[in-house]
Amino acid sequence: MHQPGTHDTLLVALSVLIAASAAYTALDLAARMRAASGWPRAAWLVTAALAMGGGIWSMHFVAMLAFTLPGVSVRYDLALTLVSLALPVAVTALGFLIAARENPGRLALGAGGLVMGCGVAAMHYTGMAAMRLPLDLGHEPGWVAASLLIAIGAATIALRLASRTVGFAPRLGAALVMGLAIAGMHYAAMQGAVFTATAPVEGAEGLGGVRQTHLAFWVAGTTFLILVLALIAALFDRLVADRAEREAAALRESEDRFRLLLQSVTDYAIFMLDADGRVANWNAGAERIKGYSEREVLGTHLSHFYTPEDRAAGLPEQALRLAAQANTFEHEGWRVRKDGSRFWASVVIDPVRDRDGRLVGYAKVTRDITERKQAQEALEQARTALFQAQKMEAIGQLTGGVAHDFNNLLMAVLGSLELLRKRLPDDPRLLRLLDNAVQGAQRGAALTQRMLAFARRQDLKPEAVALPTLVDGMSDLLQRSIGPAVRIETRFPAGLPAAQVDANQLELALLNLAVNARDAMPEGGTITIAAREDAAPVDLAEGRYVCLSVADSGQGMDAETLARAQEPFFTTKGVGKGTGLGLSMVHGLAEQSRGRLVLRSRPGTGTVAEIWLPVAPAEAGEPVPAATPAQAQAVPRRMTMLVVDDDPLVLENTAAMLEDLGHRVIEARSGQEALGLLGRAGALDLVITDQAMPGMTGTQLLRAIAAARPELRAILASGYAEIPADEGSAVPRLSKPFDQDGLARAIESALRGGGPETSALRRSRTGG
Repeated sequence: MHQPGTHDTLLVALSVLIAASAAYTALDLAARMRAASGWPRAAWLVTAALAMGGGIWSMHFVAMLAFTLPGVSVRYDLALTLVSLALPVAVTALGFLIAARENPGRLALGAGGLVMGCGVAAMHYTGMAAMRLPLDLGHEPGWVAASLLIAIGAATIALRLASRTVGFAPRLGAALVMGLAIAGMHYAAMQGAVFTATAPVEGAEGLGGVRQTHLAFWVAGTTFLILVLALIAALFDRLVADRAEREAAALRESEDRFRLLLQSVTDYAIFMLDADGRVANWNAGAERIKGYSEREVLGTHLSHFYTPEDRAAGLPEQALRLAAQANTFEHEGWRVRKDGSRFWASVVIDPVRDRDGRLVGYAKVTRDITERKQAQEALEQARTALFQAQKMEAIGQLTGGVAHDFNNLLMAVLGSLELLRKRLPDDPRLLRLLDNAVQGAQRGAALTQRMLAFARRQDLKPEAVALPTLVDGMSDLLQRSIGPAVRIETRFPAGLPAAQVDANQLELALLNLAVNARDAMPEGGTITIAAREDAAPVDLAEGRYVCLSVADSGQGMDAETLARAQEPFFTTKGVGKGTGLGLSMVHGLAEQSRGRLVLRSRPGTGTVAEIWLPVAPAEAGEPVPAATPAQAQAVPRRMTMLVVDDDPLVLENTAAMLEDLGHRVIEARSGQEALGLLGRAGALDLVITDQAMPGMTGTQLLRAIAAARPELRAILASGYAEIPADEGSAVPRLSKPFDQDGLARAIESALRGGGPETSALRRSRTGG
């Protein structure tokens, strides 16, 4: 006889809640499974399978406890009950394993859903078989098929959802649907169960003896506790994972910013080296400075960027070793680009260590400071040139002062010797000694002229000079001076413009250069004298210049000798073979002519001396020929002259020569004394005054005399070119040291220049 059964509504609702909770928990754990890897992934897979499979079994068992047959006691076989528990856990694990694969296809999900659904259905019917009751149990095929389809559909949907990440609301809705589906599978199967009365069941062992409601609540509570613990674990894992993800995102963002920063820096080459010194990364600055792309240079050793000589000396390895020892390494040196060119680099290498202090690599920063090095070298050269110029200027001032005083001494010596010659008896031995003294004094005078030329304080008369004509005119003198072992060649282009220079001083400069060239070629050789028009060197004012060069094929000079060659009294010749003032005189002539002396030489290649001179202005035209001397004017036998000089020796010597010429002399040792004597002297014919005097110069004295006696003639004597260009330009000049004949000619010239236009005193007065 068919025995109908009933269900406890409360327990039915409880079973549906268990199914929904298990589905939600399983979907949440599946999300953690997809987010994990390694052993955590396997752990979450097992947890999700236990939650889903255990929850399905718990729903089934509570639903079985909700079913009652009037007057029938139900017991359960323990072994089959445990088998029914293991079945859903195993098939759920298999299904989740399929869903955990990356991008599982529909076929895989369908197959997994089929296996999982069949397993869940098998769980149900195994649980039904575990029932021990005095009734026969049968199943209607239609309901069995329906329950099986529901189980497969619910399993497939579960796997589909488990393979995707869904939010809370979709997951909750899916859990309710799945819970209802799983519960629907159970109750559909129960609807198809047929119980028929038979003989009482004896000897049934297993679960029983406990009130069904209490047992259901105990199983449900245990299940909910397990599911809550699983959700808490998943929540904690999610928090930890979210924190780790935020830290990872922050780290990635920091790395991206750092990488962006490095790639944005183009003035510095910044890259990493591994512990062996090989390039591990490369920034845009390194590519710009060194010329290599990152693909070309990764894995390349640091030594690849060093010069061959530095590699041979082991500098790359030494740099890494010092960086590891001292925790930093700084150095400047030459490095090589991809194209082979070199640049001056500032290098900093710092070691990179892990948390345990082990060396894992190096951080290297390189900067191209070639321009800064060149600027420093240019500044150093400018400082050296300034120091040299200041030294030469100081030497020049000292030399000019010494030459001025020496001129006065030579003036006294030569004048006295000349007067002494007239008074000595005609004794050949005495005259020979006297001639030796005169020659020595004359050599001293020539020396002072060179000193004044170096000091740029000689009196120059610049004019338009045709260099080919000048050199041709002194060719015989040059050849006699250097001897037959040296050949002279000249090279002058057609149309060479005239140079603005003192012709006499330029001849002397050429002679000095030729003699120096001869001394540099003891075995003979060739001297080449050439000229060209060229742009001004960088240290001269803009304009047109003529470069007159004297080149020899001699021994040449090293850098140290070349640097000192223009210093006064510096010579490489033996003792007594040179004064060391030849090049100094040429230097002074070039500087005073608004030009420059440039020396170029190397050992074994000879020397080239270049005199740069400004081109003569167009209005200068051809050099004006010297005027024919006028007939000598008869000079009165006896004249009264005022001689002014602050040097007693020069004053006495000049007075002696004038008295020897038959003139009356009034002496004054300063400009103030001369002005005082002027009022008491009565008639005066001529004033001869020195220029360089303390308190009042010669030109200042002449200006004061012009105010009182404009008709008085004057002569300005000096061995020093300190007279301003706008003062005393029409006053006859007498260069020290002078002899008695030169003095007489100066007196004659001063007397011939009488008249309002040429009167020295009148010009001084009108000139202010």
